[in-house]
Amino acid sequence: MTIRPITITGEPVLHRRAAPVEVIDDGIRELVADMLETMDAARGVGLAAPQVGVGLRIFTWQMDNHDGVPARGAVINPYVTASKPTAGDPHPSDESEGCLSVPGESFPLRRGETATLTGLDIDGNEIEYTATGWFARMFQHEYDHLNGFLYVDRLQGKWARKAKKAVRANDWGHPGLTWMPGKDRDPFGHDDNDEDEFDAEGGHFAEGQSADKDELAR
Repeated sequence: MTIRPITITGEPVLHRRAAPVEVIDDGIRELVADMLETMDAARGVGLAAPQVGVGLRIFTWQMDNHDGVPARGAVINPYVTASKPTAGDPHPSDESEGCLSVPGESFPLRRGETATLTGLDIDGNEIEYTATGWFARMFQHEYDHLNGFLYVDRLQGKWARKAKKAVRANDWGHPGLTWMPGKDRDPFGHDDNDEDEFDAEGGHFAEGQSADKDELAR
């Protein structure tokens, strides 16, 4: 298994629809293993293949839940349906979302409270899971990645303006930018309590904000 660099907004693979997996072979299983390793190193709860530079319809997850869904898994050629979000503005503290491809930032976004995922596991078996709350949010977030959308593309009003300002301030929005989990400083601040493990030579991010326990940082 290999930890792969995570692409940052502006990389073309993040902004186009991913292609379906035609055959689940050893190469696909190796990719999934690398994605799980990368997700763990990044301390994320989900990761889509375009985030490691591969334009295929695969995502992985790691999240405890009360929905009877395996806490750790991968899905190939997924399809996600979600309930309609409730009306109104998202709550800044209760509905803030983050993304490993928009590192260190978080903005509120309202999503459907439930989501159903169908697809294939790495052995080609059909799976179907229904999730609620933050687990449902994660399914929707990862599925968006496979359709060429980042969560910041769905923001509205002042939050959309703030996200665009953050992209400009970080000089993102163009190809060729990545960060390396386990080598670069954790952009969401998880390194703050284990500075000795940070590779200063590889770090190029300013100290990330601490991720709120209710934020989804993927």
